[in-house]
Amino acid sequence: MDIAFLLNGETVALRNVDPTVTALDWLREARGLTGTKEGCNEGDCGACTVMVTDAQDSRALNACLLFLPQLDGKALTTVEGLSAPDGSLHPVQAAMVEHHGSQCGFCTPGIVVSLAAGRIAGETDHARQLAGNLCRCTGYAPILKAANIAVHKPVPKWLRGLPAGPGPRGASEAQLPATAEALAAFLTAHPEARIIAGATDVALWVNKQFRDLGEVVFVSQIEEMARIETAPYMIRIGASASIEALRLAMAEHHPHFAAMLARFASAQVRGAATVGGNIANGSPIGDAPPPLIALGATLILRRGDATREIALEDFFIDYGKQDIAPGEFVEAVTVPREPGQASRLRVYKLSKRFDQDISAVLGAFNIVIEDGKVKSARIVYGGMAGTPKRARAVEAALTGQPWTRASVEAAMAAIAQDFTPLSDMRASMSYRLGGAANLLMRYWLEDQGAVVTVGEVSP
Repeated sequence: MDIAFLLNGETVALRNVDPTVTALDWLREARGLTGTKEGCNEGDCGACTVMVTDAQDSRALNACLLFLPQLDGKALTTVEGLSAPDGSLHPVQAAMVEHHGSQCGFCTPGIVVSLAAGRIAGETDHARQLAGNLCRCTGYAPILKAANIAVHKPVPKWLRGLPAGPGPRGASEAQLPATAEALAAFLTAHPEARIIAGATDVALWVNKQFRDLGEVVFVSQIEEMARIETAPYMIRIGASASIEALRLAMAEHHPHFAAMLARFASAQVRGAATVGGNIANGSPIGDAPPPLIALGATLILRRGDATREIALEDFFIDYGKQDIAPGEFVEAVTVPREPGQASRLRVYKLSKRFDQDISAVLGAFNIVIEDGKVKSARIVYGGMAGTPKRARAVEAALTGQPWTRASVEAAMAAIAQDFTPLSDMRASMSYRLGGAANLLMRYWLEDQGAVVTVGEVSP
């Protein structure tokens, strides 16, 4: 596979690239750019953070979860490339030095790149930006102090608008299709090829399990599949849209959904992971499907020139089994929209850590009240079964009933009719059942105006 991209402002053209070589390995071993560190090699520590820029934005990504073909036509900036050609430091680098934000220094390059990318994107919540960068020796206070100083400095001129348009592209490659039509044609001829979108999951198979992925096809060049479009009565989310793009889009329409997505892994993972990937891998603890199902989302599947639409909830058949045929792929997901109507959706995530953790239970509640009674209820849980699943018995117990505490408590008792969750390292069966029921009560309390915080409820 032939690819081309910008590396720290210089064009790099590579021929016959192994499609599953990570940017981290290539940077360190082929280019000698060892400022990008290998820590966990699974996207948790952030020591390998690099900045990737295209015509849309600049974002921090984990180089260990980034395959080289995903860089085709983009610009890659490492910590070495943040400094000016004359050696002048980037404002984040200077602030980290001035405020002693580094001790052993191993994690520092990744922290600096994360903050620099966040600065370009206009991120002001530095704690959120750094949730995917772990440091255990300096402590975060001086790092955040440096971030607060650097945010007031202008973006260095040598990093502005890089690139102004698409960067260099490699030779036309069937495995790097530029359109959904080309992807469909490739998968028709190669139905067993593995689709790689953000690679935040698949890269672990290579890094940790040393698996041969076989024939692969990348969707990172298909702009039409990365769009999120809002029509009068529908939001269409392309399968390749990143979780971060979804978070930003949902902030206007469903702010509680957006707030939960801020806890989806880290900034580096949200910038790479895709909506379609989070759906297609069929994980029972994927954070995006439950709220999308609660909103009544429809999945658009494509095979060749033919497309079909199914309710997203019907896509998940059983653990590890989805309604998708060989050669078929997720093209988009659509969500109904009611202009002028305030969102009734609330999404709650229970996990051992607030940031960068996998859900033990995720509950999505979309309950419509009319004349003091429950007109309709769509309640979906992740982590409670082998698939994301609606709580049908709970919905039935609520529908038509007065929107009162007594009705909610009666519906909470129906949780056990819908689910028999397992016990594992994240939570026990009893915790999951109790937590899922309590999330429904939390929805009701907040709907009554209570302010719910960790450990207490304030009227």
